[in-house]
Amino acid sequence: METMVHTADAEGIALGAELLRRGDVFALPTETVYGIAADARNGAAVQKIFAAKGRPQDNPLIVHIADLSMLEGLVREAPERAQLLAPAFWPGPLTIIMPRGPQVAAECCAGLDTVGIRMPSHPAAQAVIRASGCAFAAPSANLSGSPSPTTAADVLADMQGRLPLILDGGPCDVGVESTVVSVVGEHPMLLRPGHITLEQLEAALGEEVLLSGAILEKLKDGEVARSPGMKYKHYAPKADITILEGSFAQFKAYVDAHRALSPSCLCFTGEEQALGVPCVAYGREGDGDDQAKHLFRCLRALDEQGDGIVYARCPQKDGVSMAVYNRLVRAAAFRVVKL
Repeated sequence: METMVHTADAEGIALGAELLRRGDVFALPTETVYGIAADARNGAAVQKIFAAKGRPQDNPLIVHIADLSMLEGLVREAPERAQLLAPAFWPGPLTIIMPRGPQVAAECCAGLDTVGIRMPSHPAAQAVIRASGCAFAAPSANLSGSPSPTTAADVLADMQGRLPLILDGGPCDVGVESTVVSVVGEHPMLLRPGHITLEQLEAALGEEVLLSGAILEKLKDGEVARSPGMKYKHYAPKADITILEGSFAQFKAYVDAHRALSPSCLCFTGEEQALGVPCVAYGREGDGDDQAKHLFRCLRALDEQGDGIVYARCPQKDGVSMAVYNRLVRAAAFRVVKL
């Protein structure tokens, strides 16, 4: 098929809304990353997402809404904790896992009895939902396993000929996918870190939020992915990335010792010249917001340069930086060297 790129203006919104209503798919911007949208109530439409991405069917999708009234039928109930989190963070980059309602297509939920719901803040996403009347399921608009797209050009690079329409709303503000928290069960649990931090969730709930072991480590054999982004290797460029955990001096010494491999570096802003090898800087050291906004674009830049072996500076593992580490360690297939 021919893929049309259209500005996310009134005409583009109308085109996207019509595609949703007739059971088709298209790509659109959110504040986190670009996504591929399909009517969450239409199983045949949702299947087109998996086909376009080459996405495994055991990886659940997130359903996007424009206002709280749309929860009816999508969730069986809105637990008390969800009622605390929604007014604190919606619209915004938070997905809340709740008991699945009867209107959600089974294809969205990977066999689970829960569903992830979020209310995006991006005006184009909000407008599409309102114009179509459809809550849409949407994963990131990339080929499965590759870095998520934060510009329409990134989407086109992966989805040319796979989607009928890409709405161009400019670069995404956040740059990594939404925080995912489950409020099903005895204790709330963070399943995927994002722009909304663990500390913010705990402040809103007034209680401890448990941390899934799969955030910083691989899923155990046979363990079910209860949220998108929990798979073993994800967000990965073609380059082989190894994270080097230590000081800049230690990092440079390691790179110097391995120059025979002709490595490249994924480093922090301002470190490029000192390393003396091809570099891509993905943000300021210690600034999780800056790193999150640029990480995926920089992972794609590594492939555009044709880099083969890449040594990456290790971000912190708290606040928004936890989300950056979570994405980077999966892009590196959990190859981490402690210096």
